[in-house]
Amino acid sequence: MIRFTHKAAALGVLGAVLVGCGRAQPRTAVERPPASPVAEKPAGKPPVMAPGPGGLTPVFTRGPQRAAKVVALSFDADMTADEGPRAAAGEHFDNPELIALLRRLKVPATVFMTGRWAEEYPDQARSLGTDPLFEIGNHSYSHYAFTTPCYGLPTVEKGAVRAEVQRAFGAIRATGARNVVPYFRFPGGCYDDDTLRALGPEKVTAVQWDVVSGDAFATDADAVAEQVLDGVRSGSLVVMHCTRSAAPVTAEAVRQVVPELRKRGYRFVRVSELMGG
Repeated sequence: MIRFTHKAAALGVLGAVLVGCGRAQPRTAVERPPASPVAEKPAGKPPVMAPGPGGLTPVFTRGPQRAAKVVALSFDADMTADEGPRAAAGEHFDNPELIALLRRLKVPATVFMTGRWAEEYPDQARSLGTDPLFEIGNHSYSHYAFTTPCYGLPTVEKGAVRAEVQRAFGAIRATGARNVVPYFRFPGGCYDDDTLRALGPEKVTAVQWDVVSGDAFATDADAVAEQVLDGVRSGSLVVMHCTRSAAPVTAEAVRQVVPELRKRGYRFVRVSELMGG
């Protein structure tokens, strides 16, 4: 049972100052409504949004609010380029328990994966990327920030923005993953107009969120679940993590969130379905 306490508010504050991704982010880009409705898609391909003014990469944060209650859970599989020694020493940047839980509960989800994570866990990346329950989005290769300040993350070298995205897609597809969608999530959620412009030729849709779970570095699963349940509305896009070392209580929070949202009449969808309306 979820304990409805005041801890969720504290979680949100904590999540906003911790290094990583999936927190309320500083948006230095000019906030604007979507440039246009979702672009038409060829049969069998995931929907993408039309470019913004001047070819800026479009940004998607949530689906439309409609009578039918739908919500998308997204999970960031984070591993920065310099964390190899930590993984070799036994630190776990994966979360097989969480993925197994989503499968048992039959919850479709979108996983935003760094290229470095795919290289560290190729079997898991392939398993996710060949399971129709899931789709894989791009979370950069290195998980370095695309603009600063961004929670103390190292910064991508100037001029290497597109290469980060291309290298990540290459690493993910090299595992044998097939369910790869043209969606990109900025490390830390940090971006500005320069990065949106630089990414334009890659023809990806940048995917943010409207509900921050607060699971990063959290130790109270009840508080994480409460924060999600308090924030979800029809069309919401929730950001969570599938990294044991940095988000140890996510599976337990999901175990509480899923049945409660279903009880409230929600249906879970992948980001592609949410974007498609």
